[in-house]
Amino acid sequence: MANDGRVEHGYPHLETVRAAVTALYRRLSYDSVQTFPVSVAPADVAFCDTDDLYLGAQRVARELVRHFRLPDARLIVSFREMTHAANVELAAGPEYFVELNDRFRTHRRDIGAALAHEVAHVYLHRLDLSFPGTPANEILTDTVTTYLGAGWLLLDAYREDAASSQKLGYLTPEEFGYVLAKRALVFHEDPSVWFTSPQAYTAYGKGMALARQDEQQPPLTAAGWAGRRRYARDRRHAPGTGSETGVPYAFTPDGQGRLRVSFPCPTCHQRIRVPVRGRVRARCALCRTVLECDT
Repeated sequence: MANDGRVEHGYPHLETVRAAVTALYRRLSYDSVQTFPVSVAPADVAFCDTDDLYLGAQRVARELVRHFRLPDARLIVSFREMTHAANVELAAGPEYFVELNDRFRTHRRDIGAALAHEVAHVYLHRLDLSFPGTPANEILTDTVTTYLGAGWLLLDAYREDAASSQKLGYLTPEEFGYVLAKRALVFHEDPSVWFTSPQAYTAYGKGMALARQDEQQPPLTAAGWAGRRRYARDRRHAPGTGSETGVPYAFTPDGQGRLRVSFPCPTCHQRIRVPVRGRVRARCALCRTVLECDT
């Protein structure tokens, strides 16, 4: 939790974020991801200063447990002094003990954000889905929280001005915006109508711009003129070492003298491989996105 400290910006964890989206689709399947079309509603996690602290925290926890389809899970919420925003004890269940930072005694509007991340930990624990190493696993948790409809709370908890700052989660604000944008493009849901933080709008806008760029990379037909020209040049030199580094696609022979190109799906980032033969329509086997390509 960045509390009156420096907030990291940009996309330092982008590759891990994209790998997390792929892992989520592989573990859940397309059909299961589609059961999360509606995000957590602001009213369901609203917390008034006059609410009882413990009863209110338990109510919010129950709503998040319901959102993640964990009907038999029970969260026991307490507060204590700690460095991080929150911590959950991942035992066998069905009871899970969650500790929240004492800061939330007086910053109650962000209790839902802190609990969303911890409930997602429980969800991933039950799915037996994890990444090696604590940093990567926390990025996985933030990504899943956001992609499945509860992470807009984490971005909305980001506030920064000349005198103070607050950010929850391990993703940067722009990375939260990117995953939110990915979700919005799949489910046609605009989370910005729920933001109370001005900085959240900015981060979401930057994330959406990057998410749109994913849909405009060659060999997709939506690619711009410069990308298409670079792609054509690389195709002339393929397969070999003439291609530029840093491009998302790669050319390989298929063993029968024909060329194929692989590129990441703009929705789930699983790599797709299609023949190089002009206009083709491809369908991602993982997320079922239909892609118009000019190979």
